[in-house]
Amino acid sequence: MRTNWEWEQFGEDIRRTVQDAVDSRDFRRLNQTITDTVNSAFHEFTDGMRNPRGGYQYQKADYGTGRQKDRTKGAWQNLDLNQLKRPTLYAGTRAKKAAGLTMTITGYTIAGCLLIGGLITGVTGMLLGAGVGVSVALSIQVILLAVFTALGITGTKLLSRVKRFQTYIEELQGREYGNVKDLALRVQKKDKFVVKDLETMIRKGWFLQGHLDEQKACLMTSREAFEQYQELMAQARQQKAREQETKERQKADADRRAGLDPKVQEVIEAGNAYIRKIRECNDAIPGEVVSEKMSRMELLTKRIFARVEQNPEVVTDIRRLMEYYLPTAVKLLEAYEELDAQPVQGENILSSKKEIEDTLDTLNIAFEKLLDDLFQETAWDVSSDISVLKTMLAQEGLTKNDFSTGGK
Repeated sequence: MRTNWEWEQFGEDIRRTVQDAVDSRDFRRLNQTITDTVNSAFHEFTDGMRNPRGGYQYQKADYGTGRQKDRTKGAWQNLDLNQLKRPTLYAGTRAKKAAGLTMTITGYTIAGCLLIGGLITGVTGMLLGAGVGVSVALSIQVILLAVFTALGITGTKLLSRVKRFQTYIEELQGREYGNVKDLALRVQKKDKFVVKDLETMIRKGWFLQGHLDEQKACLMTSREAFEQYQELMAQARQQKAREQETKERQKADADRRAGLDPKVQEVIEAGNAYIRKIRECNDAIPGEVVSEKMSRMELLTKRIFARVEQNPEVVTDIRRLMEYYLPTAVKLLEAYEELDAQPVQGENILSSKKEIEDTLDTLNIAFEKLLDDLFQETAWDVSSDISVLKTMLAQEGLTKNDFSTGGK
């Protein structure tokens, strides 16, 4: 580990090398000599940090207390220095500041001279009599005065903007985003002023990758931050659309149920309670096999009660489902949940769980048959409509045989 004195000596070596080249006017070996010196110092530096385990250590001086702390750095030789390079986010201000100073000094200086010259011309004209030449000269001076005054004002505004730009960067403290309110508080301006100021800077390319959010409340200085913001906004819009769709569907369901018979509404509400209980048991039981069976049962039950909402007349057909099948299914699921939670799975527990799983398959088959029966009347109506349609087509001569060649 090099001490402060050694680093000073290292700097002195480079200084002496440069001075020797200047004195001898021989610069042919200057670059190679400095490169060798730097490489030598770097290797000594890394060798000094190597610890017995193959890692590396460095010491960071604590200038407040004079203490030094050892920290371990691993795989220094494999460090990719390109990963440490951060993208350039801000344009340089030196040229802008120089332009602002030039315009300010030039504008106000010449404007002051023109103002004094205009006063002298005006007084001379008043004393000697204002001729055409004096009037023309005075008019030209006034025009030039306005032009250079505007130039000075433009330069002053540019200098002020450069100063605010530097203040914005300081307020960000290396972050790739910042609140407009915080920036406005720092420069002691209103939020609207800062928003327009930032938009101008972004448009002029001062913030090389800068963007404002949709609400004009946050500045993002990197493309990565803006892309993350866009993803979050897209997710928020999708979530809002889903919530709106859910509200509309719930409202439509509520309106539809409002027109149902109170007894039918009571049956549907009881069915929804059973559906919620099946889902709760499914969430509590981790097994994939039984979870698939419960998910199937939940789906079938939902479709059964959706059919009841569409056709309330079938409510009498699900009496056995309400009085026996669903209560039995819930009891079995609760028992399975209790058995599955036991830390030791003996033969009796495993056998009981297998029996319940098989019973769930039987219940699902029964639910499927019930759902199919609930659509029996619709199937009859469809079959009748198809039969009538075929008869009409035949009477009109529009059956398949009537389209054959020759009209046969």
